[in-house]
Amino acid sequence: MNESQLNIKIQELIQKARIVSFATWRDTHPAEAIQWFQEADNQRRYLTDDDLQRIQRVALSTTRFMSAAQNLRDCARDIVNEAKSEVLNTFPNITQPGGRLYPSERSESCWRDLWHFLRCITYGVAGQHTDYTSTEGLHYLQLLYRELQVPLDAMIVGLEGVKSAGLSRIELKQRKTLEPYFEHLLKRLKQFD
Repeated sequence: MNESQLNIKIQELIQKARIVSFATWRDTHPAEAIQWFQEADNQRRYLTDDDLQRIQRVALSTTRFMSAAQNLRDCARDIVNEAKSEVLNTFPNITQPGGRLYPSERSESCWRDLWHFLRCITYGVAGQHTDYTSTEGLHYLQLLYRELQVPLDAMIVGLEGVKSAGLSRIELKQRKTLEPYFEHLLKRLKQFD
């Protein structure tokens, strides 16, 4: 396979590697609320304050963790930076020449994925659904990681760092309740071979 064909294949996998699915939410959320979640995911962005307020207005049952989702969003940069530090502490040479996240484009992609993982987790938290992932999308993410030789062990350490840093920013009384939202994605990632 030449480089052009490889780039096309990778671009196709990136398009299909959609982590989130709102298909199981139809029984618990009005279509209008699901649409706002979907729009944010389509744009690969966190839910805005306006999004969260609109969702709360039409899906009153979601108000419980909205402030937690908002806090995770507002702290995303710090959370990802702490997770990044975990990866670099665990694998000190990973971004050096010969390391599995070298050159810098590879490591930047890894940190960007951690940002997106947290984004997806915030959707689950805001919607109060621990089952927020797409089996098909995760299958394509696994294929993408395999194709790009992404160091899965480092990504798992990174996601564990996202969990630790994220939960440290949640009210103590909510941490145990919100842990499964992080664990869900961590468990799915650990199933990659």
